[in-house]
Amino acid sequence: MLKKIKNTIKHSAIYGIGSIATKLIGIVLLPLYTKHITVSEYGILGILEITIVILAQVLIFGQPNAYMRFHNLNEFREKRKSTLFTTFISLFSIAILLNIIGYFFANNFAAYFSNPTEFTIYFKLCFAVISLRIINRLFLADLRIKEKSIFYALANILKIVVILGLNIYFVAFAKIGIKGILFSYLIGDGILFLILFPKMISEMMPKFDSKILKSALRFGFPLIFASLAGMLLNMGDRYLLKILVNYEEVGLYNLGYKIAGILNVLLIQSFALGFLPIVYKIFQQKGDKRFYSKLQTYFVFILFWAGLGLAFFSKELIETFTLNPDYWLAYKIVPIIILAYIFGGAKYVVNLGLYLKNKTKYVAYNTVFVLILNVILNFLFIPKYKMMGAAVATLISFIVLYFITYFTANRFYKIPYENMKILKMLILAGVLFFLSTLTANLNILARILIKIAIIFSFPFILYFLNFYEKIELKRLKQSWQKWKSPQNWKKNISQIKFK
Repeated sequence: MLKKIKNTIKHSAIYGIGSIATKLIGIVLLPLYTKHITVSEYGILGILEITIVILAQVLIFGQPNAYMRFHNLNEFREKRKSTLFTTFISLFSIAILLNIIGYFFANNFAAYFSNPTEFTIYFKLCFAVISLRIINRLFLADLRIKEKSIFYALANILKIVVILGLNIYFVAFAKIGIKGILFSYLIGDGILFLILFPKMISEMMPKFDSKILKSALRFGFPLIFASLAGMLLNMGDRYLLKILVNYEEVGLYNLGYKIAGILNVLLIQSFALGFLPIVYKIFQQKGDKRFYSKLQTYFVFILFWAGLGLAFFSKELIETFTLNPDYWLAYKIVPIIILAYIFGGAKYVVNLGLYLKNKTKYVAYNTVFVLILNVILNFLFIPKYKMMGAAVATLISFIVLYFITYFTANRFYKIPYENMKILKMLILAGVLFFLSTLTANLNILARILIKIAIIFSFPFILYFLNFYEKIELKRLKQSWQKWKSPQNWKKNISQIKFK
């Protein structure tokens, strides 16, 4: 059990390095963007970015997930190389078709916007970026299933360094704004493709198998709707804010969401990348359900603890990284979105029963239902409460999605999750956040020190709430004694190997 959890943490941490680098674009470039781009332009950029994310997620047709699911099945063991080739050819065909559509119809799409000439260029660049991301997602999934997490992280870091440098050049020096940012995405994803493609070619057998494709589409088809609904649930409120309010409100909301999204990118996405291949491997082995249960408990524990720290200092982060005071009000939505992300992260684990039992259609049903609820809530809340209304609608939607996923998945594969422990963490986090708000009128040094003390109290207070099992306390004590021993430091350093 402990070894499996450590393995999950190890790979998630390495994937997290790549995710950290990805998030650096959004955070490190905030001073640059807020100096050279207006709030309204930042809103346009937010709309384009989420359009890229949504279309890339939908047009991939769930094929990376299908490839990972089939990789360890006995009937596909001898067809791994042809499975990769078949999946690659199908996604490459989609990418080519998308670029043809973009080339011939970008003008028609742009005609609906205020500056058709500029938006024509935006859309052509977006379609090219989406095409590369579709193929790269498959290649990255292959690295994940083979647990080549270090190569995965290094390739992504190089991509991000390129994008970061080009962003600075195009925005600050070339002065081409949004167009330059999209160009940097295109070049960065192109370089990632060039890094991964030669390695993937050696993993393929040039044999197209229509049966494999049919099986993959059967598994992945429901995930198309789940992906679309999930992306719209996460990001569709930007479109509604534009329709019901304006681009300025979208810009503020996008910034607040980006800050809260640090939790998503650094922890939730990294965890999702690392844990799913391992979950498939240990399915139906001894202790698998206990592993899933403990994994959820401690994953949610980390999310609450990290989320508190991010929520406590969200205002200071935004004021530090944005040079334009017009952006500062964005901090108000950050704690709400963080809590929504925690429920979203917990849902990743409770979804397991549906994936393990090939009931992916219920993932789609649940997500579509909650998306409809989210749209209704946004239309009710946004006209009166603007971005705060959108944030509350998001929180309610993620809570509902967690619970209906929990009950649906348990119908097919019951896992004894530690619900009371999760409730304890939720209540404690709420109390601690309330206490942090009482420091608002203190000087900055006192405020920071008190907030840090409150954050670090979280795991210790849980001890008095009987959160930890005896065996867990014993393991923690052993780990502490091992960690503080200088002899063990030397031993661990001497055993470091890069795979």
